[in-house]
Amino acid sequence: MTLTRYGIREWGGGGIIALLIISAGVAIGMKCQSAIGWSIAVAAGFAWLCLAAFFRSPQRKIPADDSSIVSPADGVVADIRILDGEEWGFPEGSEILRIGIFLSVLDVHLNRAPTDMTVKAKRYKPGKYLDARHPDATCENESMLIVGEAEFGKMRLPIGVRQISGAIARRIVCRAEPGTELRKGRPYGMIKFGSRTELYLTRNEYLTITVKVGEKVYAGTSVMAKIEKQGAVSCRS
Repeated sequence: MTLTRYGIREWGGGGIIALLIISAGVAIGMKCQSAIGWSIAVAAGFAWLCLAAFFRSPQRKIPADDSSIVSPADGVVADIRILDGEEWGFPEGSEILRIGIFLSVLDVHLNRAPTDMTVKAKRYKPGKYLDARHPDATCENESMLIVGEAEFGKMRLPIGVRQISGAIARRIVCRAEPGTELRKGRPYGMIKFGSRTELYLTRNEYLTITVKVGEKVYAGTSVMAKIEKQGAVSCRS
């Protein structure tokens, strides 16, 4: 199991503590011939494995075609909405499609770039830590938004990803900065211990949404939308 460097403080520090507890448990078990010591060692090892699983970084097969936009997170598509783009750092007068993804504590927590893009802006918003499924979470919770520019042939389109904290997830990691070149499907950050990620796409006649509410998606692999000459701003039913 490969672990992400974004969680080295947690899984590294937790590993040291677990190793000390395991060593103590084994020593007690051997010296006192007691099952308690061995039980402590096993419990500590299991606890560390559970912690480490939150920070796993599995290999993903990234779609090679230039027209596809992949999911920025593992989870379930919670909602698809049309919003005013200017409010979220997009050009004045633009409309965007927001695809919300709910991450459970069992999902991989890495965020990946939805396409090749150059980050133009980064905006942090302090806020609450409501449950990610709460209707007010997307507006009131702590969040980190990056907005960039992606090229699709001769077309350049703004695109954004927003990381949102939740009741359990209370730390957002975002290594992207204005000027950073992100590559499609490559990790750029994570939300520690679950929550919500939103993908923002410029609404136009070339955009076709390829997912529906309730669908399970995987970061870097699941195609969320395509930019096509004959595309349509529509959602699968």
